[in-house]
Amino acid sequence: MSRNDTDRPPTLGDLAKAAGVSKGTASNVFNRPDIVRAEVRERVLEVARSINYAGPDPKGRLLGTGRVNAIGVATTEPLAYFFDDPFARILMKGIAEACDAEGLGVSLISASDEADLAWNMHSALVDGFVLFCLTGAQKLIAQSRERRLPFVALDFGDAGDTLSAISIDNIAASRRLARHLLDLGHRRFAVLAMDFDNEGVGRATMAQVEAAIYTTSRDRVIGTFRELEAAGIDTAGVPIFETTGEDATVGAALEEIFATGPAPTALIAQSDRIALLALDWLTARGIAVPGDVSLVGFDGVPEGEASDPPLTTMRQPIAELGRRAVRAIVERPTEIWRETLDTELVVRGSTAPPPPS
Repeated sequence: MSRNDTDRPPTLGDLAKAAGVSKGTASNVFNRPDIVRAEVRERVLEVARSINYAGPDPKGRLLGTGRVNAIGVATTEPLAYFFDDPFARILMKGIAEACDAEGLGVSLISASDEADLAWNMHSALVDGFVLFCLTGAQKLIAQSRERRLPFVALDFGDAGDTLSAISIDNIAASRRLARHLLDLGHRRFAVLAMDFDNEGVGRATMAQVEAAIYTTSRDRVIGTFRELEAAGIDTAGVPIFETTGEDATVGAALEEIFATGPAPTALIAQSDRIALLALDWLTARGIAVPGDVSLVGFDGVPEGEASDPPLTTMRQPIAELGRRAVRAIVERPTEIWRETLDTELVVRGSTAPPPPS
């Protein structure tokens, strides 16, 4: 053998030759062992061990069947996000439940770099994609289309009617959340927002909001401000702070909000994660919730119910989003469809009427 022959992994053909059987028989030992005589099967397996043959390449089998029996969940967030973020954990639970029910596996696909994302999505052995479009939606959509596999986006964004998506009405839900605070009597507000783009954090203008590439953050501000304006609030005086949902950026926003008076009596956080970080910051500085300032979140994660005080939030059906996305890939892979799921205002102990002036 040449050097190249000795360095390469042994193939099915090498195994068949070494065991003195046909390639078909060698293949059946691994794929259909019940039709191979026991003595032949044992001889082939013994030879396979002796030449370090690990078994048929799964990609070869896929070319024959056309199916992988796995769903890819793709995001431009770091891979750790699937495990660290409470929203992502519940979403993955719903996806996993639906995959279990269908006998499917799950492949996690993550990369923020465009070239890495393209490679990861093109090399993924999956039958379709669930696109976790928190950020980077257009990159995910473009790569999914190149693969020509069915995919479902977990956000409508600005894609029109050109793709299948399942989401909630972020504008309407944010209006209801703002209406709850208005009904309690609040007139001074501040918004702790999620990312609008990749440019940075800190105080944001409405022009930045309207130009946001991350539509969930944009729509939640739009819904909030529409309801405040309908109540006669001058939203030009309502500060918006972009955060990454991390402790440092939330803390920096609150430092600025409470350093310049008059302080808001209501804080609107665009996620429960941001709200819970804000609650920790306020508590550490002796700012009572809801005695000094009311606080609301968005998502309805279990951590919000367990906080002190329990968090008022807009609950969305996170796990159901995941379950329906998987079922759609399995049951109607060639259709383009849209679905909007309902949200629910959950009033708990973090909101109350504003303190006396």
